[in-house]
Amino acid sequence: MSHIICIANQKGGVGKTTTAVNLSAALAVSEKQTLLVDCDPQGNATSGIGLDKNRVDRTLYHGLLGSAAAQNLIFDSDIETLKIIPSNVELIGFEVEMISTPGREKSLKNLLTDITNDFEFIILDCPPSLSLLTVNALTAADSLLIPLQCEFYALEGLGQLLQTVQRIKRRLNPDLKIAGILLTMFDRRTNLSYQVADDAEKYFKDLVFKTIIPRNIRLSEAPSFGKPILMYDATSTGATSYFDLAKEIMMDFMPSPAPQEYH
Repeated sequence: MSHIICIANQKGGVGKTTTAVNLSAALAVSEKQTLLVDCDPQGNATSGIGLDKNRVDRTLYHGLLGSAAAQNLIFDSDIETLKIIPSNVELIGFEVEMISTPGREKSLKNLLTDITNDFEFIILDCPPSLSLLTVNALTAADSLLIPLQCEFYALEGLGQLLQTVQRIKRRLNPDLKIAGILLTMFDRRTNLSYQVADDAEKYFKDLVFKTIIPRNIRLSEAPSFGKPILMYDATSTGATSYFDLAKEIMMDFMPSPAPQEYH
């Protein structure tokens, strides 16, 4: 059975795509069959994996509109256990074309139904807005991972996202859970980063992941080479951090061992 994790925050520049790409890669290298689904018309996760988003001939857009099955949208990456359903700018048309279609919020969930048993983890990278695409991702997901940057106004807008999650739970996906809040862009040289981390732990307590993603030049460089950080510089602090995050997530989803009986 697959674990579907949606990575969302309506604020831009918080590390959503960086997290989607590098968490997917870390899970895949940990021998988990993983699928990354690029739900953002910007297509940054697609290019971050190494695909040319302007040259792919079939994308998530075709699947959401029902003109292609999910199996026919899956592309390989340089990691054998990591696959991707790509996107590009044509995905913008989804919201316009589906505006009056009943059940449009479940388009992604319906698309993924046929392939959920083929992967252990499916990671959904969302656009920086609470759009129909994000609603689709939240409706299809088992859990939500929220990247939170360690900068000014970090918590601003988070309440709106959490309200949206509650509406999704009431109307579309009652089983949706919050996997956790991931602190990103942590700069050990500034008091602000520590303050944001303290505030997040104060308000959200155990929902905050133990792993913190640091500001890291190698992590910023990797997308321009079309590679996850672990393929660009596996020894960097950015790579180490995403491996740690993958371990946390795998621990959360691993079944508890059955109690032993003693006679």
